[in-house]
Amino acid sequence: EMMMTKNKQARVAAVQITTGPDVEKNLNEIEKQVIQAAADGANIVALPEVFACYDSQKYLALGQQEMSALGNLRSRMSRWAKENKVYLIGGTIPVLEPKASKVYPRCYFYNDQGEEQGYYDKIHLFDVDIDDAQGRYRESDMFLSGDEIKVFPTPYGNVGLTICYDLRFSYLYDRLRKAGADIISVVAAFTETTGKAHWQPLLQARAIEQQCYILASNQWGQHDDKRRTFGHSMVISPWGEVLNQLTQGQGVACADIDCAEVDRIRREMPIANHQRSL
Repeated sequence: EMMMTKNKQARVAAVQITTGPDVEKNLNEIEKQVIQAAADGANIVALPEVFACYDSQKYLALGQQEMSALGNLRSRMSRWAKENKVYLIGGTIPVLEPKASKVYPRCYFYNDQGEEQGYYDKIHLFDVDIDDAQGRYRESDMFLSGDEIKVFPTPYGNVGLTICYDLRFSYLYDRLRKAGADIISVVAAFTETTGKAHWQPLLQARAIEQQCYILASNQWGQHDDKRRTFGHSMVISPWGEVLNQLTQGQGVACADIDCAEVDRIRREMPIANHQRSL
């Protein structure tokens, strides 16, 4: 199944919004952007992290509803993929683990028929202290982490999934490449403070190190009185070139990709073959 032919050029799109307190309003904004991306010819569309809701007070209730594929968010994503005929990387939604009274930050992957192909649970939780209005971030208070990498086949190349803080862990990207990824998505709510310092250089490093396309979809703007995210959603080539980006505002960053380019770059500079186990 992973050996789908990868001879097609494709167009990928990173959606950027400012998730606010009203879930329905957030979903309407996302839907508008997915429709726009499809109109621009996108075949693969990535939504940002926490696209439906960025309020941890609501995560348990939302997470309970999303234990079923009939949940509001999962059924919406399925419909968006199907109606727009796109492969959809579903940002993150909370899914309840009742035994722990916590949720998984989960990224669902849909094919262009709107069928759920599986999901990725964020491996690295953001438990850090930052010099911004929020100050202290402790995702482990609310979230459970996953422990499995995920790569999904599409006719346009194999897509590996990562979420936000994962970006700082290069070994994960190495594992995804070894598992066959040509394209790796980063769905995020990267803060303005850390984003300004590290977002783009890390994205470019991952693309260059793994010789793959990076599809990075970030939140942007002021979400409440404390939280501000950096935006700069972008698509990066396996040579590390920024093909397109949306620095701020709500919208879509679209770019053409060609997985033959991945194969060519890896052939001409066979980094993977030169790796040593020291």
